[in-house]
Amino acid sequence: MSSLPLFPASPQPKLVGIARLAAEGESIREGHNVEYFTLPSRSLLNRCVSNRNLPFTWTINPYRGCEFACRYCYARYTHEFMEMRDGLEFEQKIYVKQQAGDLLRRDLRRVKPGESIALGTATDPYQPAERRYEVTRGILEEFSRHRGFELGIVTKSNLIIRDLDLLRQVARNNSLSVHITVTTLDTDLARILEPRAPRPDLRIDAVQQLSQAGLTVGVSCSPVLPGITDSPANLESVVRAAAAAGAAHIFAGPLFLKPCSAAIFLPFLEQNFPHLVESYRQRYHDRSFLPPSYGKRIAELVSRFRQKYGMKRTGPRREEFAEKWTAMLSQEQLTLF
Repeated sequence: MSSLPLFPASPQPKLVGIARLAAEGESIREGHNVEYFTLPSRSLLNRCVSNRNLPFTWTINPYRGCEFACRYCYARYTHEFMEMRDGLEFEQKIYVKQQAGDLLRRDLRRVKPGESIALGTATDPYQPAERRYEVTRGILEEFSRHRGFELGIVTKSNLIIRDLDLLRQVARNNSLSVHITVTTLDTDLARILEPRAPRPDLRIDAVQQLSQAGLTVGVSCSPVLPGITDSPANLESVVRAAAAAGAAHIFAGPLFLKPCSAAIFLPFLEQNFPHLVESYRQRYHDRSFLPPSYGKRIAELVSRFRQKYGMKRTGPRREEFAEKWTAMLSQEQLTLF
């Protein structure tokens, strides 16, 4: 009698490219519903591809996936490149890039004068994995050996203070700006929206320490969530705290909601903000961006508060560098890895 199954399973499609590399990654450690994998990489620098005017030519992401589990995260779709269709896998399966310093040393030869580099566009470079694997630190160590580059870092983590001396070394011979994301100062609300990110007050404290160390640091109040974090009181509180901490600039941009992110975010709304579900369905029906009028209103509010609290610019290039950051974070056509 044959031992073959009556209905044999269909052959699985052959994985190629990044999907194959991810499938072959070695499990490093498993935590609270989070597993870490090695990820061989051919390159660390990735050219930023967009039909919009962006200040960055190159992006670097030390990790794939992000454990902070921000409910609104637009970057969940990047795990689909590895044939992972469940949006939750973005925060549960974290891929650690290997030989980052060596790859960066080679890749920096491709960067031309005037081309800027953004670190942390799709995954936080200071997420919990960084405490153990120090990929971001290795990247900064490599930058400290060079001069003449323009580097911007965005993070939600006060872990960046660990590298304060190294950041100062990088800034000595390169143009460096740090952008700390703070969407609200309400700790309870932040814990709901960004479950495993450090508390907002710890991030503001990091802004202060970076500023006192002489580094150029600003605050990103992005994304702004309609009906949740877009009240004048919430925006003003973030601007006031940023100014008191010595931030050189602050900017804010509306929520960018791709379909893969909506699959996580809308059920989250139903559970935590049920009265807003229908509003969001209408606002984002057949679109990922809100109308320009909404973004303009938010920008005007933030500008008014910035003037109220005396936040001074550090020069036209820095102003352009800061104000275009939010635009970069919300592009559908970026090559992020």
